[in-house]
Amino acid sequence: MKQIKLGSQGLQTSAIGLGCMGMSDFYGGASEAQSLGVLERAAAIGCSFWDTADMYGPFTNERLVGKALQGRRAQITLATKFGVSRGEDGSWQGIKGGADYVRAACDASLQRLGTDYIDLYYQHRVDPETPIEETVGAMAELVKAGKVRYLGLSEADAETIKRAHAVHPISALQTEYSLWSREVEAEILPTVQGLGIGFVAYSPLGRGFLSGKIRSRADLAPGDWRLTNPRFSEEAIAQNLRLADAVAELASELEASPAQVALAWLLSRAPSLATIPGTRKIERLEENCAAAELQLGEDQLARLDALAEAGVAGERY
Repeated sequence: MKQIKLGSQGLQTSAIGLGCMGMSDFYGGASEAQSLGVLERAAAIGCSFWDTADMYGPFTNERLVGKALQGRRAQITLATKFGVSRGEDGSWQGIKGGADYVRAACDASLQRLGTDYIDLYYQHRVDPETPIEETVGAMAELVKAGKVRYLGLSEADAETIKRAHAVHPISALQTEYSLWSREVEAEILPTVQGLGIGFVAYSPLGRGFLSGKIRSRADLAPGDWRLTNPRFSEEAIAQNLRLADAVAELASELEASPAQVALAWLLSRAPSLATIPGTRKIERLEENCAAAELQLGEDQLARLDALAEAGVAGERY
């Protein structure tokens, strides 16, 4: 598995990781045994960058990942997040970034994960009511205490990233990025590259759409949150199929899968970029990880880049 250095802070991990969210929340029911099998296989093939958060489940995803970490903690780059507060009953309690909350959230995550340190600790969403300096200051205390190795932000704007980085080095920014979500290219990517911050792309397959397996809303199971997403209305799907079909056409020419083409395009965008596609199937995990070896030529990259000119139907959320 291809390894990269995320930014200039020394955090090294696999270029293609595993987003664990869907194993516990948002995409319908899941089997714990099946999910543990996927995580075991990920470790075996060198997919060592595992991404979770306290709010997934809520809380059950960290416990799941904690089980999979047993006996292999040293070989895994573990990322988790705080800041989107939920109750045990799944209720939403707002965005929080106060210092006391940061400390308490970290201790709770460490307990659920069954580890004494987190490799990469993200603020999941920026709290508009708390100065970023307070939040990152508290996160920096966790580094000094040995509970966290590196700090990250998720979905932060350029000015917030700069302010946070001035308090303590930020090693990674996690934000949605794919062939159908390219907003970060205008300002965010130049900002993090200029500061020596790595970039972690979530939803690199357009929440599964770029795999070509979603042709209508009927392809989504009841309870799948995508049924509430603007890009998965019947009208949006119909318009966006031209994007999925173009990716599939190139994949056929390359004897690859559409998912592999979409991931290979993404990895070509920046040298310090990792991505965390999610899956609950071993065969999809192996397929995704193989994309790290797929090299796209300049003409092929240009074909994919040109797809953005026609736009995408529907907002991200």
